[in-house]
Amino acid sequence: MSKMFLDTSILIYSLDSSNPRKKTISRKYLRKCTEENCGVISTQILQEFFIVSTRKMGVEPLTAKSLVHSFQNFETVLVTPEIIESAVDCHILNRISFWDALVVVAAESSKCDVVLTEDMNDGQIIRGVRIHNPFKIE
Repeated sequence: MSKMFLDTSILIYSLDSSNPRKKTISRKYLRKCTEENCGVISTQILQEFFIVSTRKMGVEPLTAKSLVHSFQNFETVLVTPEIIESAVDCHILNRISFWDALVVVAAESSKCDVVLTEDMNDGQIIRGVRIHNPFKIE
């Protein structure tokens, strides 16, 4: 079974009623990852989710906290100093943002085959991890 790293956007869009298409797609992936026990996130993703959901989407902090707690059912990569150092290298070598590099390195460290995100180039392979934008319209 292939493991999928879920970027913050997947979690956020699962709540976003203003974009029904992205909400449906996000929920499909969250359901698949839950049922197949193949979803991976990191502490970075949990932090970003809390901030974006409360500041930009107006989710009440206690509701967001409850959602953060529920996302802990996914395998969660702890962002360590070593992961940060590897992300710096990834950022420099691949010319991607540091935050995207941190996602890639966390995915690599947990042996994910794919990162689900809209923030990087669909189909690109970085450090052996394929980037997939589930919202891309063909």
